[in-house]
Amino acid sequence: MTARLRLPIALASLLGLAAAIWAMGRVGFAALGDAALRMGAGGFVGFCAASLLLSAILGAAWWASMPGQPVRRLPLFGWARMAREGANDLLPFSQIGGLVVGGRALTSAGLAAPRVYAAMVVDLTTEMASQVAFTLFGVATLGSLLLDESRHRVAPLAWIGVAVSIAVTAAFIVLQRPMLRLAGALAAKLLPDSALSMDRLHAELADIYARKGAVALSFLLNLIGWLYAAALAALVLAMIGSPIALWRVVALESLIFALRGAAFVVPGAIGVQEAGYVLLGPLIGLDPEAAVALSLIKRARDVAIGLPALIAWQAKEIGGRRAPV
Repeated sequence: MTARLRLPIALASLLGLAAAIWAMGRVGFAALGDAALRMGAGGFVGFCAASLLLSAILGAAWWASMPGQPVRRLPLFGWARMAREGANDLLPFSQIGGLVVGGRALTSAGLAAPRVYAAMVVDLTTEMASQVAFTLFGVATLGSLLLDESRHRVAPLAWIGVAVSIAVTAAFIVLQRPMLRLAGALAAKLLPDSALSMDRLHAELADIYARKGAVALSFLLNLIGWLYAAALAALVLAMIGSPIALWRVVALESLIFALRGAAFVVPGAIGVQEAGYVLLGPLIGLDPEAAVALSLIKRARDVAIGLPALIAWQAKEIGGRRAPV
């Protein structure tokens, strides 16, 4: 990370941390503790186990964006996705850290670097395109609930989230060349001896997009991933004694993910997620205590899954460097 980026990311992290503390203080730390106790250790382990399927779904979407890979490599992509998400959630490098870790996890397993980084662009594009569809559903659902004038003050947050999602997705689709330059820069930094050329990256990207079935499958799997993530949130709310209709949870989660996407510069979207739950949760009938508890339980899950994945990735990196040539 360059010195030019360190200060803005540090400031964004401090502001996010302040927002998280505000959200937790607003509902009370004792109330959050009670919610966690209602879930119990067994419930949390079950939630983490169910979340592994989400990593598998998102890994399969990444696998689909690299047509020609055998099915037996699906677990590799699932593990790379876990490491990628672990870096996004736990390391202070914003979203770029996750791309670095995910790309390295695949190239170190022997996959060709040009294909890996071109597929990464495709996967990010289909992921964000599916998020737009997911977020539009959330905004439409929220709009049906915002009939009370007193609630309209929060509506702009939802529209800002969906507007940012659409704008960023359009940029990903239209500005593929800058994305490939980013992929090439990542590859050059991680693989200085690879001599990765932009021509090769463009050729790989064109080949992937020519296989429309693979791109459509990546989009579909990413969309299923968003929906399954919302179902996991509904499961947590049921476990802590605050059950909400699934369609309402889908609406809430779609907007929370949109806000997280808009705050991509904040590592792990710390504070943004918590404040979003406090502000948007009541619109679907979710009290702030349960909303913040849901956010913190999800973060605990991210640590429980992401940290071992990062440790395993780092151990493999070190082992690879020590292996005889």
